[in-house]
Amino acid sequence: MNTALILIIGIPLIEIYLFIKIGSQIGAFNTVLLILTTAVIGVAYVRYEGFNTLKSAIGQLVKNELPVYELISGATLAFAAFLLILPGFATDLVGLLFVIPFTRKILLSRFVKKNTNKKKKKK
Repeated sequence: MNTALILIIGIPLIEIYLFIKIGSQIGAFNTVLLILTTAVIGVAYVRYEGFNTLKSAIGQLVKNELPVYELISGATLAFAAFLLILPGFATDLVGLLFVIPFTRKILLSRFVKKNTNKKKKKK
């Protein structure tokens, strides 16, 4: 089965399940309030991290170096903001993992290693 189709069907199912489970524990109003709060705080933190990444990229350019990590990190932060804006607990968790610099470095390094190994195998 196509991976995109699995994601399109699977992610909303997971989110609905989490809405029901968490909503039954803390109530519907608190669940909606929690979703809105995570979106607002998450996007504000993404903005802060984005400015830090931009400052780092400018520093790299001043040193006459190509800011490769900063470019990838900026794209990852944009994706994290998208995930944080989407209503849901699972997407918020993944978005938060992409926003935190420590976990973002780990995830990006694993992605780069995985893609580098694929390219080596093709040759």
